Amino acid sequence: MTDFKNKKILVVGLGKSGLATACWLAGEGADVTVSEMRPLAELNRELLLEVGKLGIRVEAGGHREEDFLKAELIVASPGVPLDLGPLKAARSRGIPIRGDLELAIQKMDIPVLAVTGTNGKSTVTTFLGTLLFNAGRKVFVGGNIGTPIFEYLSGHQKADYAVLEISSFQLDLMECFSPLVSILLNITPDHLDRYPDYEAYVASKLSITRHQGPGQYAILNDEDKRLQRFEPGPGITVLRYGLARDKNRQAFLQGEQLVLSLPGGKEHFFDLKQYKLPGRHNLENLMACGLAGLAVGVQPAAIQQTIRDFRGLAHRLEWAGIVAEVDFYDDSKATNIDAAIRAMQSFDRPVILIAGGRHKGADYEPLVRACSGRVRVAVFMGESKELLSRAFEGRIPFKVVRDMGEAVRRAYTLAGPGDVVLLAPACSSFDMFTDYAQRGRAFSQAVKELQSGR
Repeated sequence: MTDFKNKKILVVGLGKSGLATACWLAGEGADVTVSEMRPLAELNRELLLEVGKLGIRVEAGGHREEDFLKAELIVASPGVPLDLGPLKAARSRGIPIRGDLELAIQKMDIPVLAVTGTNGKSTVTTFLGTLLFNAGRKVFVGGNIGTPIFEYLSGHQKADYAVLEISSFQLDLMECFSPLVSILLNITPDHLDRYPDYEAYVASKLSITRHQGPGQYAILNDEDKRLQRFEPGPGITVLRYGLARDKNRQAFLQGEQLVLSLPGGKEHFFDLKQYKLPGRHNLENLMACGLAGLAVGVQPAAIQQTIRDFRGLAHRLEWAGIVAEVDFYDDSKATNIDAAIRAMQSFDRPVILIAGGRHKGADYEPLVRACSGRVRVAVFMGESKELLSRAFEGRIPFKVVRDMGEAVRRAYTLAGPGDVVLLAPACSSFDMFTDYAQRGRAFSQAVKELQSGR
């Protein structure tokens, strides 16, 4: 469906993405209703007045099946579980269910560079946007990060490229998505509270290449066991990367240089001495970005400039301060076990780990193994603290605390000069915070209070 005029469309969720979607559809002449779980009293009054002026109805306080069954099209926000009862009822009646991303992409006339993976998506998406900007291209950066894509369609900006972070939840609602460049960074257990098993989650991630073909690129992390074995469809140009030179890889390290090439093309060498992001995983992320840049014709000088200048994102291994020779790092974005492991592996000093939050269904055993020999003591908080305690019992020393302030203070008392206190929760933030950013800010504030002696 590409003509929305007079169509009865239900948008599920009135968050930032759902709001932008509903407003754009109303502007296209659709008859829009929004279904929202939060009670009406919890919604912003000015927001309700804004959508009301556009003729958008808001049904708040829960999802009612009758609203779903009256719709000709349902647009589900990324955070909405696809096994929601009213969605299942609508699907059984043959009512199409789409994601906002695919609807918007069908209306876009610019090439898309799409980034997915369990970890590193936001960093790579932002790096790519910066790289294209440095190369003199007009670029829109959004998707599952920053600006909702319908805000781009509603505005007057005309970009040359769209760089989009795409989650597995968004891929699950894609019917014909065919980006110019797809980037698969890694696949490790995550969101097992939303998928029946790990294989279903893997299949969701791999589906990003499903509709690609000749003239399009798939960039794959050759260090990832699942992606090593993955062969995208015929005609797609596959670019693989890894830390060591290999005949199958178009990106690898050579001393303190990054080597990049396209199939049949010359090798380009880039100095890494001024690359500011710590950890092996950020070297892998850089390779993916460099290959994407070459694929769309970016000159090597712009790639080198971005390597030199890019400083990463907030709450991704962000230095939060030092107290008596103990460094504090905020990796609140490490919302799964693999991300927490990667964060720990970025340091060659003893770590005091602060972890915990809302459990996402994964086994903590890999985290325990990774902590061995690296983590002096762990500090657990949030809903998952008992699960983490059972996993670490008798193997890695740990303490249990009530909140972030206590976690930072206790971690500091357990650290010695030269140690690192690392917030890498391995869990989502929604038990105690609105999102990972608020959790990261709470960590930084607690560090500041420690510095001031409060």
